[in-house]
Amino acid sequence: MLLVGSLQRSLVAAVDGTARQQAQDIAALAVSNRLPDPLPAASGGTVVLQVVDAGGRVVAASVGGDRVVPLLTRAQLILASDRRPRFLDGSRVGQEAPLRVVVWPATYRGAPVRVLAAASFASVASSLHIVELALVVGLPLLLLLLAAVAWVTVGWTLRPVGELRRGAEEITEAGASRQLPLPSAHDEIFRLADTLNRMLDRLQRASSRQRAFVADAAHELRTPLASMRTQLEVSLAHPGSADWPQVVAAALEDNLRLARTVDDLLVLARLDERHVDASAGTVDLGDLVRQVAGRVEGSGLALRVHVAGEVSVAGDAAALDRVVRNLLDNALRHANSRVEVSVEATNGWVVLVVADDGPGIPAADRERVFERFTRLDDARSHDSGGTGLGLAIVREIVRAHRGEVTVEDAAPDGDSATRSEGTRVVTRLPGGSSHRPPAHGGALLTRPRLLVHRSGAGSA
Repeated sequence: MLLVGSLQRSLVAAVDGTARQQAQDIAALAVSNRLPDPLPAASGGTVVLQVVDAGGRVVAASVGGDRVVPLLTRAQLILASDRRPRFLDGSRVGQEAPLRVVVWPATYRGAPVRVLAAASFASVASSLHIVELALVVGLPLLLLLLAAVAWVTVGWTLRPVGELRRGAEEITEAGASRQLPLPSAHDEIFRLADTLNRMLDRLQRASSRQRAFVADAAHELRTPLASMRTQLEVSLAHPGSADWPQVVAAALEDNLRLARTVDDLLVLARLDERHVDASAGTVDLGDLVRQVAGRVEGSGLALRVHVAGEVSVAGDAAALDRVVRNLLDNALRHANSRVEVSVEATNGWVVLVVADDGPGIPAADRERVFERFTRLDDARSHDSGGTGLGLAIVREIVRAHRGEVTVEDAAPDGDSATRSEGTRVVTRLPGGSSHRPPAHGGALLTRPRLLVHRSGAGSA
């Protein structure tokens, strides 16, 4: 409709322009008193010209123009004196198509006359009819063609999506591959499928870890329960010969081991739910290490603590307390004679190092020890009360505080070469405040089974 309307307006404007130009030319001839007979009409005779005087008589006309009856009546002439083009019924001059008439005033031999120029509208009507017919017939065909092309194109484009959907349905079936089919074209759908496959890999690994974790947890919980049940059943079967204080002590020991395992499992569950607030406050890590070192039992081992000034980190005090306690418990459990702990600030990081002189950890197992329920096959596997979750909890808490924990070889002892045995667990946390160096050398304080070394003002 917009196309037909704009085309009609353009064609009508062209016809009106032709009629107006013809009327102006004849008016100029009339003013110069040089009206030829017949009047010259351009545009191949499609314009009919007449010159009418004030009495309504035809003074001159073009070839094909009526020399007796004017194109417009007297009333129409009065209305058309504003020089605006108007439609005229073509039957008045013996034509089927309508005309566009322009009236232009002029003077001829001193008397007022009017020049009438009527242009045929037949070509315009024919052109509009052809365009309307083409639109009525061609537009639906074009729409059908576009719909067919769109249907085929969209179907071809979305075919990989259908394959992805069928692949996703097959994943839920037993034994099906946990991979979605990748389309041949490297487009957005290919990248989507590749991203989904990586997500499925992560989910599968998480599911495998979850199943392994559940199996390990069940085993760890079943072992102390089975031990307690065996001891109690034997004692009840032979109550006279049973050493009941020893039975109760052994059952209590198994119960404590069971409680530690459950407690560690609850801690890991909270960590998995991201219940550690790393921005809870500022913690003086050096003071925290000294407090934890004062609470642990060294079992006859020497425990040395070195804190280089005031070292603060942003984090959860209870969670960081658990980190230090687990690291010290692990080191004291496997050390031969001594454990050394140091805390210092370096390049915006607070570094906590817990070193022992135990059997050490092979380089191939230094990452595996942070997995849950991991016990090595060497001397460290003979664990007195450990659950295999301590270092896993440490890593989860440290990562929640945007830090990292690694296992390294034991540090050099003075000027000697690096020891072949021993382990250093290095924890790096973002610093929470500026590091203030100590005012003077540290002091060494000796307690039974515990050595605490502090560098800075005062001593503990």
